[in-house]
Amino acid sequence: MDEGYRRTLERQQYRLYKDHAAVKLCGWMKQSMLHGRNCYKQDFYGIKSHRCLQMTPAINECTHLCPFCWRVEGKDFEVRDWAEPKDMLDNLIARQRKLISGFKGDERCDPKMFEEAMEPNQVACSLAGEPTEYPYLSEFFKECHSRGMTTFLVTNGTNPDRIEALETLPRMLYVTVAAPNEEIYRKACRPKIRDGWERIMKTLDLLPSLDTRTCIRHTLVQNYNLCDPEGYAKLDNRAEPDLIEPKGYVFVGGSRQRLTINEMPDFSTIKDFAVRLGELTGKTLLKEKADSRVCLLGTPEIDLDVRRAWENGYPSSPRMDRLHGKI
Repeated sequence: MDEGYRRTLERQQYRLYKDHAAVKLCGWMKQSMLHGRNCYKQDFYGIKSHRCLQMTPAINECTHLCPFCWRVEGKDFEVRDWAEPKDMLDNLIARQRKLISGFKGDERCDPKMFEEAMEPNQVACSLAGEPTEYPYLSEFFKECHSRGMTTFLVTNGTNPDRIEALETLPRMLYVTVAAPNEEIYRKACRPKIRDGWERIMKTLDLLPSLDTRTCIRHTLVQNYNLCDPEGYAKLDNRAEPDLIEPKGYVFVGGSRQRLTINEMPDFSTIKDFAVRLGELTGKTLLKEKADSRVCLLGTPEIDLDVRRAWENGYPSSPRMDRLHGKI
């Protein structure tokens, strides 16, 4: 890894393990511990913001150069020494514990909450880069689940073969679909590969067969891809996800060097888009969180199921029950 890139990441409070894995405290984790404000994923799914490990196994590996990404873009380099899953998880948890050590003290944080935060039980494999570039991802999820941890995987969908090959799937799989068609995709995601759109379509076709909860996330940027709900709906109907998250771009991180605050849509625009998308996909607006500029679309049966299932450690869904022959 380029030393200048490493220093930049460390100044921004990333904590690295080897040259490819990293952890960073989510802003919502800090808000939860210090001010009692929660991440939308707690409101939507029941995970605990203060017990979430926001990490990446592949910080500089990505097939896209999305201008809206918060990631700091570094020079491409070959990772020659990929960490083993158990070592990576142990080391990232240790680094997160050091990052939150300053929160200890009755005047800063509830002591019980601090002790819980020291033992994360949720892994958000989403911090930066494309996680499916990590060659031991299946084994990593298996290790997490063996410890009673739930898992999110956020992918850009350009590695469908690797997703299909996962023997252990995350408890929830997010696929970011940031364009309604290939022309806008090339502008909004700036793919580094020529067949990125075709790969994403293959991932969408794969989703209905996967034995885990699935969600399509639409990261929406004013003047880039916040358009054509009919086009997005066509892709959503093709993928048959359990849930859809229309989410507005937020002017943070590295994106501030590539975009302006004018590209950040207000929540009313996102909600209007979500309502229209729900009409086109047959899904209901289940939840919304204005300060995160995000809405959740699904069906009433999913709404009844999701929180109870997550609390039980495995997010079953009607689609998954059908896969197992339960209904």
